[in-house]
Amino acid sequence: MAANEEQLKRMKELIAILEPAAKAYYSESREIMSNYEYDAYYDELSALEAATGTILAGSPTVRVGYEVVSSLPKERHASPMLSLNKTKSVDELKEWLGDHEGVMSWKMDGLTVVLTYEGGVLSKAVTRGNGEIGEVITPNARVFENLPGRIPFEGRLILRGESVISYPDFDKINQETSEEAKYKNPRNLCSGSVRALDSAVTASRHVRFYAFSLVDAEGLNFDEIGGETFVNEFQYLRSLGFETVEYEIVTRETMEDMVKEFSKRIETMEIPSDGLVLSYNDIAYGRSLGRTAKFPRGSIAFKWKDETAETTLLGIDWMASRTGLINPVAVFEPVELEGTVVQRASVHNVSILRQLKLGKGDRISVFKANMIIPQIAANLTGMGPDPVPKFCPVCGGATRIQEENDVQTLYCTNPDCPARQIKRFEQAVSREGLNIEGLSEATLETFIDEGLIRELADLYSLADHEERIVNLEGFGRRSYEKLMEAVERSRKSNAARFFFSLGVPGIGVANAKLLSSEFAGDAARMMDLSEAELSAVSGVGDVMARDWVEFFADPAKRAEAERLLACLELEQEAKKTDGGLNGMTFVITGSLEHFSNRNELVDLIESLGGKAASSVSKNTTALINNDVTSTSGKNKKAKELGIPIISEEEFLRRYTENAD
Repeated sequence: MAANEEQLKRMKELIAILEPAAKAYYSESREIMSNYEYDAYYDELSALEAATGTILAGSPTVRVGYEVVSSLPKERHASPMLSLNKTKSVDELKEWLGDHEGVMSWKMDGLTVVLTYEGGVLSKAVTRGNGEIGEVITPNARVFENLPGRIPFEGRLILRGESVISYPDFDKINQETSEEAKYKNPRNLCSGSVRALDSAVTASRHVRFYAFSLVDAEGLNFDEIGGETFVNEFQYLRSLGFETVEYEIVTRETMEDMVKEFSKRIETMEIPSDGLVLSYNDIAYGRSLGRTAKFPRGSIAFKWKDETAETTLLGIDWMASRTGLINPVAVFEPVELEGTVVQRASVHNVSILRQLKLGKGDRISVFKANMIIPQIAANLTGMGPDPVPKFCPVCGGATRIQEENDVQTLYCTNPDCPARQIKRFEQAVSREGLNIEGLSEATLETFIDEGLIRELADLYSLADHEERIVNLEGFGRRSYEKLMEAVERSRKSNAARFFFSLGVPGIGVANAKLLSSEFAGDAARMMDLSEAELSAVSGVGDVMARDWVEFFADPAKRAEAERLLACLELEQEAKKTDGGLNGMTFVITGSLEHFSNRNELVDLIESLGGKAASSVSKNTTALINNDVTSTSGKNKKAKELGIPIISEEEFLRRYTENAD
């Protein structure tokens, strides 16, 4: 039936809503609406198109992938990379599969990449792009953490897969990132990392690749591997050294149980997933069904039907950070989702707050994105957003709204805001920083309120206030003495800890270690480095170099850094070329006995030239676990790959006794 005027008007409205959201998500690695909202608008548009038989120009239902806007080289794909049709109904999956055998696998939430190997060596890697044209990221793909550098296949081999960043690596990178630069989710981080102009950035982000399709294998007789099925292709790719997506064989009868099984696994899965993919195991049969303008008919995607719950918004908490950024957090009456009780959800920024029109007393629906992260699905009443505070909730100083890339964020303009100070001091005394035990956030807040510390160097003058500290509520003589012992121990430090404690923008733990190693731990010299000297270091970009120079060019920040440096005894470093562990990678899990914490063991491995990774792969030298008989996921993975599982004692005996 022909579309009426109201339907066409609504379709145009939906395209106008979806187009900028898709561009932000796929092309700019940011979000201006939740996946839940996007899917709702998309489904409404699809329904209107089906009802009217009309598809308007620019509709996302017939456009594949993201717009290519970076400065990376571009290349047209030999055959279009299509999207998958999707459903949230298990019954529809059963009907789609019919009496055929299917293969169910994770739909990973990362960036799709096409790899080409020639003569056993990776010759080209191209992103999916808009389905027709992708970006060439070959140097970056070569540093994917688990990608084989050479495979036992001499012809041309082309495969597709997903590049991803695990939740543990995502959390670690965000911990090392300044508050305003934190990444919203692993997918956004992965997109930026894979498409970075400097492959050293990609290498530092622990990007992994999981194959999901063999496109072409020159000269391969599929009869030799049991026939052209997805299961045989997966097994063949694994035999070449690739990691593939996790998969299971499924029939119509076992479909429901298998979907439930996958949904249970996602609770402990370290790789981001936004659903499942179901394919006919018989590839020739799936191919014979052809394709639509956007979808192949041999596979279909299943997206989790988000469990939602209605509740009442109690208000918006505004949380200030050490950078001055003030984030809105929705607080609502507790509800149970996916087996846990939730009552808070980040709203992320002012733009989303205003878009949702969130106000106290509103009825809202909430869900867990990908069954993990609490988010607001919709405002069911939307009487109008609570006003954005004109004054900081912590210090009362004036706030300002800053807009960048059409996203509005709120900042406190008071540089002496206690929230800034507390978070700044909290980072400074953390285990990765000065490592002063006993200085909790509450204790720091008390010391700041009492005027005992105003800058970092004051931490080393606390002994001047002995009687005041001893008489503070919650303190006493023994607490004071333990704190002083920790303060004195922390004087012996290194340049990496020193610079991390200063809170230099963009300088997390990894970057602090990188620069410290490059310049032999000479902190005084490092404060005078030029942008050119910094940019010459592999892994340091122009933005980081500029931020570093500007930080130490600020007279107040420079003076505070120098006063702190005068309180410390920093060890000098020698840039090691081989400490005995060069080229070796270790994964650490479980409790430790010979080290007070995991970071100490990581520091030892890195000091000897090795690398510590967060997950087991075929490139792992050994898994360090004192419980070598454990049935943990890492132990199982190590056994599958034939990776040695050793105790701390065995690691020390085998790898460090003869180290220089």
